[in-house]
Amino acid sequence: LWRSDEKKIFEELSKITGLKWQTRIIYCYVVGRCVPFSDPLTLPVYDRHPDYFIDTLIHELIHRLFTQNENLKRLEKAWDYINRRYKDESYKTRIHIPLHAIHTHIYLKFFDKKRLERDIELISFLPDYKRSWEIVQREGYQNIIREFRKRIS
Repeated sequence: LWRSDEKKIFEELSKITGLKWQTRIIYCYVVGRCVPFSDPLTLPVYDRHPDYFIDTLIHELIHRLFTQNENLKRLEKAWDYINRRYKDESYKTRIHIPLHAIHTHIYLKFFDKKRLERDIELISFLPDYKRSWEIVQREGYQNIIREFRKRIS
């Protein structure tokens, strides 16, 4: 499933953020069951929605893009802005606001709104994620990306 979209998604993530991938290889551990996480990139198998694996992979890759060494420094002002702008939100909500805005862009460019809505629904049992999606929907993903991106040095 990933091979057909891999290259264009990596390129688009770099283009939309202005950040560069600093490694050509990212190892991904696929296990039967787990909570997905980005470092080391580890994802479960999704029996019910096999394409949700791709959606979760993209989510974790955005985290990886943000946390690569050279990108950490470039993102300091952008994160300062997010932390000030959303100071009343939890840390987990704040870090997911730009991530979910970028992921929305990917959904709408390469997949569809229905798939985006499924992701929002499947993750809505987690309050911090639900809240970040609400903020992205309220403020507009393009606005969040624009404000975040203009602070990347």
